[in-house]
Amino acid sequence: MRRKLLTVLAAAAIGISSATVTVATAPGASASDNGLSIRPAMGWSSWSFVRRWPTEAKIKAQADALASSGLVSHGFVYINLDDFYQKCDANGFMVDSFGRWQVDSTKFPSGIKALADYVHSKGLKFGFYVTPGIAKNAVTANTAIEGTPYHAKDIADTTQLEKNYNCKNMYYINYSKPGAQEFINSWARQFASWGVDYLKIDGVHAGDIPDVQAWDKALRATGRPINYALSNNLPIANATTWKQLANSWRTQGDVECYCGPGPNGSDYPLTDWSHVSTRFNSAASWQPYAGPGGWNDLDSLQLGNGDQVGINADQRRTMFTLWAMAASPLLLGTDLTALNSTDMAMLTNDRIIAVDQDGVAASRIVNSGVNQVWRKREANGDYIVALFNTGTTGNSTVSVTWSQVGFSGSADVTNLWSGASEGTISTSYSATLRPGEQRLIRVKPGGGTNPDPNRYEAESATISQGVVESNHLNYSGTGFVNGDNIAASYTEFTVNAPSAGTATLTLRFANGTTADRPADIAVNGTVVQAGHVFPATANWDTWQDYTFTAPVTAGANKVRVTATGAGGNPNLDYLDLGTITGGGGSTVYQAEDATLSQAGAFTNHLGYTGTGFVDYVNTTGSYVEFTVNAASAGPAQVTLRYANGTTVDRPLDITVNGTSIGTRSYPPTANWDTWTDDTFTVNLNAGANTIRATATTVNGGPNLDKITVG
Repeated sequence: MRRKLLTVLAAAAIGISSATVTVATAPGASASDNGLSIRPAMGWSSWSFVRRWPTEAKIKAQADALASSGLVSHGFVYINLDDFYQKCDANGFMVDSFGRWQVDSTKFPSGIKALADYVHSKGLKFGFYVTPGIAKNAVTANTAIEGTPYHAKDIADTTQLEKNYNCKNMYYINYSKPGAQEFINSWARQFASWGVDYLKIDGVHAGDIPDVQAWDKALRATGRPINYALSNNLPIANATTWKQLANSWRTQGDVECYCGPGPNGSDYPLTDWSHVSTRFNSAASWQPYAGPGGWNDLDSLQLGNGDQVGINADQRRTMFTLWAMAASPLLLGTDLTALNSTDMAMLTNDRIIAVDQDGVAASRIVNSGVNQVWRKREANGDYIVALFNTGTTGNSTVSVTWSQVGFSGSADVTNLWSGASEGTISTSYSATLRPGEQRLIRVKPGGGTNPDPNRYEAESATISQGVVESNHLNYSGTGFVNGDNIAASYTEFTVNAPSAGTATLTLRFANGTTADRPADIAVNGTVVQAGHVFPATANWDTWQDYTFTAPVTAGANKVRVTATGAGGNPNLDYLDLGTITGGGGSTVYQAEDATLSQAGAFTNHLGYTGTGFVDYVNTTGSYVEFTVNAASAGPAQVTLRYANGTTVDRPLDITVNGTSIGTRSYPPTANWDTWTDDTFTVNLNAGANTIRATATTVNGGPNLDKITVG
């Protein structure tokens, strides 16, 4: 659970209609806090169509076409110059007096600043390109590092070469050396002075994390807002690092097929279906890491030039739909001077653009053969659902139930590509799709009912200092509660009990951090579980149940979970009301759920109940303390289940609400797998009580499995 980032999409600025969206960062790291790319970038990149032959005239022509096409009013604003603008010789990139790449003046006679100024004059933003490292020519000439006494040889690691796709010959930089950060700062200042608004760093891999960090620092230091993108095929093992440092990151290799008739596979077709369809799996894997400030980049969007790009109209709509569901940057790779009407109708569909810009990356909920279904939940409670037939032959019927999507009952459905209403649909939705076709719908739940009347969803509870979210997987109902990271934030359920008595309650939670999240649980104002520790779960998609008992009255009861630590509560999914017992009933309390002093929970012997047992530390004074609840004051029978595999007695002092009722004997059992019961009577107060069993000898206590109170 992390503190939410609330953002209002400035839809009016780009001419689209979209609601305010509540979003959260992904697991394991916060998004870059450079204030950029609150929603995915939109525009055009030179690589797919222009490839290795960019010129000033070509880039200006694309800027002119974007400005005149009307796409700007739909949010497409970047004109990004990719690789091969540089000047090279036999030793690699030619450099200026400070070791930075020279621009090829035959291709860009007016220079990059003049080109950026031209792009800006069209109401657009200008993007640029670089790769990690320092050029071999800079090291050979030992060029100065601007504003410092250091030189290229001071910072270069000449034992290894960086990945580079053009002139090659880029040495690694040793960032432990004085002058290394200053070299990157100098380069970033140059780009900022030229008017760069977006910088792609290509050829990045795990070994380039120091470069990514250095460029992040350098771009911030310029004072110019520069959208920071990483490329390509970055390792997901370092996803949290990319998220902390950058605004987007390429999740795979190039979407281009390099299967055209021109040099290096250039010209049409630009891509093929296999290069598009592989994005489904990577988008699913990377989904948890996307959010405002940092996006999973699926690569260039190949729409604009019709079938000649290499995929048919159904496949192009599917490509756009997947990119939108994944909240990927939408950077066109096609020739903007030759936009056709079919693709323009796709690119100007604001309903699809709004799906991309809503600040939520969808998760995959069906993956069966060629059939896939993806879903995301927006802040207004609507679900966006995409159904895909990813095959290349044969129609396929793709189905999804509303319970898979995340709610029950009926819903109003709108087809987002056509804008047409499909009416109110109950229970499930199906579509028969052509190969490569999709169906994208907006689903507005209505008339749904909770299938379990004893389940109380957290999203319907009273929330203090927290919000309802749906950006993690496997929750029940329509979402879960993400409380603020602050002590005293709480979620309060109103639970209706058919009768008074002692109720069994189950709270479902997730804690994707590595730290415990303690909380007080109170029923009708009385704390029944003080400082209960909610341990870390595997991640934010993994939920666990915590079961406890508490006295309830007939009718409405308030069950409040209040954070007692600065980290706040865990994420809360629901509270289940189980059985209610009266004076003649009994309640089981597992030892592994009790408060332990110098003891631990284990599973290395047989015959225990619950999820384990408690093994005392062999020392005097170690204890296990149970919190038990009584519907009314009076005597209660307590049965303690234990095992003692030694040959000596392990006595325990039993206290109830701090008062000792005496020391009881716990003699040997046959072995540690043999359990036996000790039953005694205590007086309990109405409500919460503590029963503590404390070891009185240096041998500690026996192993404890549970106590039963009746």
